[in-house]
Amino acid sequence: MLYRDGDRLASRTGALMAAKITGRATPEVLAAYAVGARPRPGRPVLDIGCGRGASTLALTRALPGSRIVAIDASGAMLRATRARLEQTGAAATAAQADFHHLPLADGSTALTVAAFCLYHAPDPRRVLSEIVRCLHPDGTVILATKSADSYASLDRLVARAGLDPDAERRTGLYGAFHSANMRDVADHALTVRHVHHEVHRFRFRDLAHTAAYLATSPKYRLPEGLAGDPDALAHQLRSVLPDGPVETSSVVSYLIGTAPH
Repeated sequence: MLYRDGDRLASRTGALMAAKITGRATPEVLAAYAVGARPRPGRPVLDIGCGRGASTLALTRALPGSRIVAIDASGAMLRATRARLEQTGAAATAAQADFHHLPLADGSTALTVAAFCLYHAPDPRRVLSEIVRCLHPDGTVILATKSADSYASLDRLVARAGLDPDAERRTGLYGAFHSANMRDVADHALTVRHVHHEVHRFRFRDLAHTAAYLATSPKYRLPEGLAGDPDALAHQLRSVLPDGPVETSSVVSYLIGTAPH
């Protein structure tokens, strides 16, 4: 599982960010939207699905004096978040919780950020209903996700190499909540104020760099011994494909919503 081990997610993110050639850093975009929402002081600001804490740290810097609460279902992710907060001296609380059952009172939150996490829910509408339950009537929700076809060229590469013939047909990580359906899903719980889509492009240096990312992907059904082993995966890729740069892209989408009126 991708989120059971903080090192695996760090390796995945590090390989992807080293390949990035266009696209703004998502934590900074989220922080800018958070500032624009002007959350009322004294009420909690939630960072749901905080992962390793990059968005949490950005929120603490953008909203000094706000009560930031980072929430994740994974203990490993929360340990990484707490370590990042301690290293930087940022003030925030980190709590383990299921986003279907948030540990907050009705109407208590000023702002909720849920980035790259709703697609883990069988029904993201249920999560949004829980977010709205906790949201103050004048509060704001910021959502982020990616397009369902993100990194499609990597799917083609994996299939062409014979490592996972079904890679292009298999539903990926973003199937339940993606750029194309996020507005429709959010409309069931929120008043949608703004949606923005941004293309991010990536260029991996060579097949070894590509393998460092692919080896951590939960989407592929790689042969035994290759999943989680970037060196072995790179060797296998080089045995069937010409080495060289590999390019791919994704769409990152942001939605701003308020409590329904």
